Amino acid sequence: MKKILGLPFLMLMLVFVMAACSSGEAASQAEMGQGSSTNQESEKKEENKQKQVVTFWHSMGGKGQEALNAIVESYNSSQDAVQVKAEYQGKYDESLAKFHSVAGTDSAPTMIQVFEIGTMSMINSGFIKPIQEFIDAEGYDMGHLEENIVNYYKIDDQFYSMPFNSSTPVMYYNKDAFKAAGLDPEAPPKTFEEVEEASKAIVKSNPKMKGFALQAYGWLFEQLLANQGALLMNNDNGRTDSPTKIGFTDDQGKSIFNWVKRMIDDKTFANYGTNEDNMVAGFLAGDVSMFLQSSASSRDVIDNAPFEVGIAYLPHPGSVERQGVVIGGASLWMVDDKSNEEQQAAWDFMKYVQSPAIQAQWHVGTGYFAINPAAYDEQVVKDAHEKMPQLQVTVDQLQSTKSSYATQGAVMDMIPEERKIIETALETVYNGGDVDEAYNTAVKQLNSAIEQANAARGK
Repeated sequence: MKKILGLPFLMLMLVFVMAACSSGEAASQAEMGQGSSTNQESEKKEENKQKQVVTFWHSMGGKGQEALNAIVESYNSSQDAVQVKAEYQGKYDESLAKFHSVAGTDSAPTMIQVFEIGTMSMINSGFIKPIQEFIDAEGYDMGHLEENIVNYYKIDDQFYSMPFNSSTPVMYYNKDAFKAAGLDPEAPPKTFEEVEEASKAIVKSNPKMKGFALQAYGWLFEQLLANQGALLMNNDNGRTDSPTKIGFTDDQGKSIFNWVKRMIDDKTFANYGTNEDNMVAGFLAGDVSMFLQSSASSRDVIDNAPFEVGIAYLPHPGSVERQGVVIGGASLWMVDDKSNEEQQAAWDFMKYVQSPAIQAQWHVGTGYFAINPAAYDEQVVKDAHEKMPQLQVTVDQLQSTKSSYATQGAVMDMIPEERKIIETALETVYNGGDVDEAYNTAVKQLNSAIEQANAARGK
């Protein structure tokens, strides 16, 4: 007689069977999910493989890098044909040196951001493709860009690179300190002499605060020359022929050195040497009430100051009329020896960043100008200018600049050396040196550097 199994045992067996079925189903689903994930990864790899990759070397740090990465990401998401890879290569001079070391090899990028004084160095390198070729092939109109920006980058009636991040120097001032000194915070100084008088009033009201600071920086010296209509180099700043010597007169050049010397003697000048970071930190800490620096610093200064910041036009000697400023910043260069497909992809990105919406995003996020003035009509810019009217001042100064060879700026491959010479001369005066001696030494060195640069190129 067969033994009949009890009910409890049957129920236990049923539980085991159901658990086994459930486990098998879960495993099957997991395998399916894993397969689905693998397929997605394969599809993604295949998609990236099909996209034309553009390697983009840049020198943006801090908020500039954040804003640039956002633009690159938005471009990559806007279409399926191109993948731009943004790669930070250090400061402008470091990136340019790195490019020259790999130019002509597979390690060179598709395009590179180069500061404005690297223009002739890039042209003379022989490893770039002028964007004028793309403009002509497409019949592309550059007329929608800001005139005083493209004026700098148009050389011999053609464009070698695409304007991108552009800025000019402005004067930052502490509105609270102005009020405390009995000065009108809405009427900042316009001339060298007015800066001196305001500095005296500042120091009188607060002996712990200096009136004015000027970083020993060649770029600022160039700008202070241009604002009085002076040329840095002859032959129309090197735009009608290669320069052979400096273009400014002794009166024009010495006006800047003597301006600083008078404030040093009055004990109203703050000496930060060549250190921009220390100067900005001194301003934010209330150690100095006015300083000159790039408009690209406006967002950082305004956002971090514990007082109300004012922004004013670059000052000029009272004996001359204001002429305006030279554009600074950088442009985008197309590298030669790349496939037509790769270059066309980079050209598409260059055009993308000019759009009003992208330029509006760039201007508000960084303080750099919009190279496309239509961006100023975007609501995001209107809102930002209402909240921070200081940004509007930087735009007004640029757009009111009088176009001339002086405000177009100089072009020559020895300008980085010129800046170091001027910086040494300014520091000499800051530290008690004689103005005439420092100035005359600088002029001799500048003319010698120009002569050597011409000789190196067989001119």
